[in-house]
Amino acid sequence: MSPTPKSEETRAKVLGVALAMLREQGYEATTMRSIASAAGVSTGNAYYYFPSKDHLVQELYLDVLRAHRVAADEILAQGGSLADRLRRVLDASIDVFAPYHSFGAEFVSVAIRPGAAANPFSEASREARELSLGIFEELVAGASPAVPPSLRAQLPELLWFAQLGVTLFWVQDSSSGTARTRRLVAGASPIVGKLVRLSRLPVARGVVDDVVRLTSSLRG
Repeated sequence: MSPTPKSEETRAKVLGVALAMLREQGYEATTMRSIASAAGVSTGNAYYYFPSKDHLVQELYLDVLRAHRVAADEILAQGGSLADRLRRVLDASIDVFAPYHSFGAEFVSVAIRPGAAANPFSEASREARELSLGIFEELVAGASPAVPPSLRAQLPELLWFAQLGVTLFWVQDSSSGTARTRRLVAGASPIVGKLVRLSRLPVARGVVDDVVRLTSSLRG
């Protein structure tokens, strides 16, 4: 049976309150009881829509990725080389995550639990994962010069893995304005661009094939 308008309205209200509290108070200080109280519903009702705080973290992650998608669309519409597009898209991800840096470690500790809804590899995170992969697919498809055909299919996923790594680095970055993460992105993006260009050479093709096979094997 489809959700009623009233049910959808209540869910949206609980979610809005929860996301605001997570932003303002962090993960540990936000409880399902406090969310329910602020939303004007029973605790049981809040749990009906969101079985755990992990599910709310997953919703927050999805909310941030939607903002990243909007920023990335604007960046990618301007064209550019693979390295330039990658640097700007990763910088944009740092921008949209910035308001949550104070509880980034809590966020990651939730997300890396096996079976957690917020785990980026979980079935519950499929929408978030596909949204993020879509950004890198567009990044690769529109790069100039074009990415070699041997890498075109696998590179978006490899870049998504790279973004996850940048996020982990960002969580631990205590520098002002997370400047070290910015430097990492600025330094690593040209290296990625050079490696992709080198993949055109016969001497590098075997390594590229090895990377592609390894990535494919990890999916299963």
